Amino acid sequence: MLDITAQPLTREVFSEFGDVVDTLAGTSFAINAGRAMRHHDLARVETLGEGARAQLSIFVSKPVELPFELEFLERHPLGSQAFVPMDGSRFLVVVAPVGEAIDPGSVRAFVTNGRQGVNYRASVWHAPLAVLERSGELLVVDRGGEGANCDVHPLRLRVGLAAGC
Repeated sequence: MLDITAQPLTREVFSEFGDVVDTLAGTSFAINAGRAMRHHDLARVETLGEGARAQLSIFVSKPVELPFELEFLERHPLGSQAFVPMDGSRFLVVVAPVGEAIDPGSVRAFVTNGRQGVNYRASVWHAPLAVLERSGELLVVDRGGEGANCDVHPLRLRVGLAAGC
């Protein structure tokens, strides 16, 4: 079993896997007669293949226990998949680069701060949703439409948190 330690999530360390979705970076500007700020174009939504469309869902997830043991990673070859907490839920982000096989040495783990979301690029290997501490509600933006859009790769690993996370 591979043991990895989740580090704090930052835009820089996550860039090879997708986008961090938060209000700390990117373009922002006032809208609605100055009553609101639009934090604009925070992630690239990918919908590949004929008949593809973007869809919004809400996932309600039970918390995982640490260390968190995984038996597989999954990927979505036909589109990106974004998870944005609606209630301040922190969650684990476990990823491996795009490829047919997963090199265990390339697996990375991060932990969100409860205000960050992630947008996994198409074909990035990732763990299923794993919220921490309490049940959580997350807005999910991903691809809808025809076609097989979920591959699963067996991989046994255990994820713990770095000190201070």
